[in-house]
Amino acid sequence: MKTRALSLTIPVMAPALLAVVWIGLASEIGNQVILPGIEQVGHIVFNPTEDLISMGSLAGNVLVSLVRVIMGYTLAAAVAIPLGVVMGYYGVVFKFFNGFLNLFRPIPPLAWVPLVMAWFGISSLATLSGVETGQLYIYLDNIKFSMLFIIFIGAFYPILTSTIHGVRNVNKTLIDSARVLGANERQIFRKVLIPAAMPSIITGMRIGLGIAWMCLVSAEMLPGSLSGIGYMITHAFTLASTDIVIAGMISIGAVGAAMDAVFRHIEHKHFSWRRQAG
Repeated sequence: MKTRALSLTIPVMAPALLAVVWIGLASEIGNQVILPGIEQVGHIVFNPTEDLISMGSLAGNVLVSLVRVIMGYTLAAAVAIPLGVVMGYYGVVFKFFNGFLNLFRPIPPLAWVPLVMAWFGISSLATLSGVETGQLYIYLDNIKFSMLFIIFIGAFYPILTSTIHGVRNVNKTLIDSARVLGANERQIFRKVLIPAAMPSIITGMRIGLGIAWMCLVSAEMLPGSLSGIGYMITHAFTLASTDIVIAGMISIGAVGAAMDAVFRHIEHKHFSWRRQAG
């Protein structure tokens, strides 16, 4: 009973300590622009549907950002995982792509902004679909190709690298045994290679998700952005509304942590054997 109570208490100790320090510092500084009170930020966080100085609600902006992240991140995973599996398994493919991809790996996502703007401008899903009016246009116009590209680039390399690492470290005995038993290449990929590499792939997806959220704020600073949590934070900063800035940061952290928790649950439920084997 004591162990359970302790396990429930420990995770909240650091946030509680931070709250106490925050309250003390805000009271000492006495400047809402430098550090707003915790109650001001709490009011915004716990009233997410309330309109914020003509920028929409916190919940609405978080939802727009979440859609952008999911789309850019899903596209990155859809490209990086198959490519990583093939590169990890076939040495010739690895040699063909590795040098080329490594040229772009060190480039920060923000460095792509001038090119992205030249390529895509303010084109969006509304441009692609041909929708020009109505509520559907507003939703589709929020999904700019430039933003998706920045998020894609940020998430792509961590997923690709972890996938290659996972595939290349699969025990060769498993693959040889499958061949001896008559498995073809497709069966080896589906029943041996990918399941064995999946823990490493999941790790890469977790890292990629975190970087996708980091890139989001940069993406939402691009021209044509009029919504999203990154836009809200940037615009609130220009208005010296630091409470909205902090509330936005907390929202990003909370949503990102919730999504990461899904991956941790999958790891714990399906790949606990790896920890036991280690």
